[in-house]
Amino acid sequence: MSKKIIINIVLLFALLLAVNCQKDDYAFGDINSPTNLKITAEIVGKTTDAPNGDGSGMVKLVATADNTISYKYVFSDGTSESSATGKFTKRFTKPGVNTYTVTVIATGKGGVATNASIDVEVLSNFSDAEAVQFLTAGSSKKWYWSASEIGHLGVGQNDADASKNYYSNHYSAAAFEKAGSPTSSCLYDNVLTFSLDGDQLKFQLDNGGSTFFNAAFVSVGGGSSTTDACLAYNAGGVKTVSLSPSESVVTKNPDHAKQTRGTMLNISDGGFMGYYIGQSSYEILSITDNRMVVRAVMGGNPTLAWYHIFTTKKPTQTPPSDYTTLIWSDDFNTDGAPDPTKWVNELGTGDSGWGNNEKQNYTSNPTNIIVQGGSLKITAKKEASGGMAYSSARIKTDGKFKFTYGKVEVRAKLPVGGGTWPAIWMLGQNYATNSWPACGEIDIMEQVGNSPNVIHSTLHYPGHSGGDGVTGSTTIPTASSAFHIYKTVWSPDSIKFYVDDALFHSFANDASTPFNKDFFLILNFAMGGNFGGIIDPSFTESTLEVDYVKVYQ
Repeated sequence: MSKKIIINIVLLFALLLAVNCQKDDYAFGDINSPTNLKITAEIVGKTTDAPNGDGSGMVKLVATADNTISYKYVFSDGTSESSATGKFTKRFTKPGVNTYTVTVIATGKGGVATNASIDVEVLSNFSDAEAVQFLTAGSSKKWYWSASEIGHLGVGQNDADASKNYYSNHYSAAAFEKAGSPTSSCLYDNVLTFSLDGDQLKFQLDNGGSTFFNAAFVSVGGGSSTTDACLAYNAGGVKTVSLSPSESVVTKNPDHAKQTRGTMLNISDGGFMGYYIGQSSYEILSITDNRMVVRAVMGGNPTLAWYHIFTTKKPTQTPPSDYTTLIWSDDFNTDGAPDPTKWVNELGTGDSGWGNNEKQNYTSNPTNIIVQGGSLKITAKKEASGGMAYSSARIKTDGKFKFTYGKVEVRAKLPVGGGTWPAIWMLGQNYATNSWPACGEIDIMEQVGNSPNVIHSTLHYPGHSGGDGVTGSTTIPTASSAFHIYKTVWSPDSIKFYVDDALFHSFANDASTPFNKDFFLILNFAMGGNFGGIIDPSFTESTLEVDYVKVYQ
């Protein structure tokens, strides 16, 4: 090759390089560092008498700078937040008056950045020490999806409808529903760890390297499907968690005190609780030592709220306990009073209407309780009895039969009428020395005539008394016109409730609950009260019929 050709080639490359550089310079523009960075802070509620604000911990921040594309706030409480406009309202949550350093990083073209800091002193009155204790046990605690429980993942509406906006009325996952498909099975691998670093709450999600993404966010994980999917995704390391009072639609409901704890978990740096829905703030609806229910409004879709249920027991999908040996039963085949070797009549009106403001007096009269024609018949009547306007009956196996774990089957036909409240349930045998709800209560079946055909199954224990029980329900259109089998399978791992072999409610049992010792059986028919409600003035009588009771182990 001649020297002239070589020189021409070199000149050609130089020209191309010059043209490309000119194009890059034209597209990128001048690279200038942001200048004149200023930060202002307005403490919400600040007055002469309240120089540190109104106790909300809210501070309105504004950052301005020349030659700036974006701003990032970094706070000394361990959190950070990006802002395209430079405006951000921060809620500081550490109780008391505290000083925080607010650093703003202003970024210009080419990634060139300038930063500045200010200190703010602000008062926060909000705290939830009990929730922190439940979350961390005072140091560190692991949480898992309550996969055996119906509704452990669910979605509902997020609007002003107080009758539906506090639970997953659109969809509730069945027990271990997400375990059967490779596109969703990664969900149950999640380990959520809450811990304390000094007085700072921390959170870490171990997702096993794979995250279950809502369909609307699969692109975040590099996916392109139109359905929910498990995708390889690094959930990040330890995040800082702040607590704040909830301002959700649920807190505006008349019964909000029973529906939400009202505490928000705010996870820093895009942290999330296992299922990716574009949200880092979760409202705690309820929490105990071993169970937590949270609610989060879906990112980008404020009409929907997702519900998650967590437990401290790692989910294991094992076959249900094989309880097939019949250890106790009553087929009610001998006419007359209930078998006295198996049942005890509980009489009277109890303390404050059996603790529920019930309106009946329990008797042993044959008109209220009798075995006849192959079934037990408990009849509630409108009649003066023991100072009450209604009579009925209640029997139990207390002192006759008790057991721990097993399968209970009760075939029954339910009564009708507004105010009726039949129940098939179990109570912890140590109730005399370990007062309710510490003794535990397992409600196999409850139904109220004011909501005919709706069957409830509920667990009561500390933190879940009265209307706060852990409950599930299903609708049986022929509950009062035909016999159905109400079944509970109770094991060390779970308590599951069925009607005619159809599972409708599951509870993750573990050693921290009172459901790991002897219980006895109770059959009763109450009138009115806190759950039974208003009694229909035209009610005269109705009957709970029980074909059999069987216990297997």
